[in-house]
Amino acid sequence: MATIDLNADVGEECGDDAALLGLVTTANVAAGGHSGGGEVLTETVKLCAAGKVAVGAHPSYPDRENFGRLSKKHEYSSDDLTALIREQVLEVAAACEVSGTRLAHVKAHGALYHDIAGDSDAANAFITAVLDASRDIGRDVYVTGSPTSQLRSAAQDRDVFFVAEAFIDRLYNPDGTLASRSHPNAVHRDPRTALAQAASIVLDGCVLASDGSTIDLHAQTVCVHGDSPGAIQMAQAVRTHLTDNGISIAAITLGN
Repeated sequence: MATIDLNADVGEECGDDAALLGLVTTANVAAGGHSGGGEVLTETVKLCAAGKVAVGAHPSYPDRENFGRLSKKHEYSSDDLTALIREQVLEVAAACEVSGTRLAHVKAHGALYHDIAGDSDAANAFITAVLDASRDIGRDVYVTGSPTSQLRSAAQDRDVFFVAEAFIDRLYNPDGTLASRSHPNAVHRDPRTALAQAASIVLDGCVLASDGSTIDLHAQTVCVHGDSPGAIQMAQAVRTHLTDNGISIAAITLGN
């Protein structure tokens, strides 16, 4: 049976995390840069542990005002960027230890996600942070990102397990990148649209792009943003539809 992971960004102090965590198999928990952190982080990881949802760290640029969606890569040297990411990853790992679960992966948020997709130096700084954090916690973790990203190349070059991700609630450009949030249709608000996109990605390995073309898009995990309108309805519809079509919904484990 074919398998797909269903992940969500949570701990961002918006949306209904408890309901969403009842539907997804993997959570990317905000590490305090763009939102969350502190008690919010701890309580979110506890919810994940209670629901047997795999936990990942969701680091970002420290930019709460813009929810981490403005690039700040030129403000950081490679070493400083590595230190920033490592610190956030270890914050989530510590919360996991307290809650009796383990850190499974690292997925960047917002502008950092896009920067490590397109910039090899930023991607390598990210991988260095993940490797450093892995040594600190004594176990390997995987990284999640765009299938065509520089992050994928950097991870593979340094023997870090990479998981290709696609989004069910975001519009894609013809080159496989996400459409800017300034685009009027960048975020899918209708659960039916998100369901159609998820089915196309998971069942057919392709997605409808902004210009009406169909592009190849193969992913091991699909994401619904916790702050997206209708996130709960989207996750429920996708889970039900894929299961009905013979797809198993399960978290990623190293080696998959």
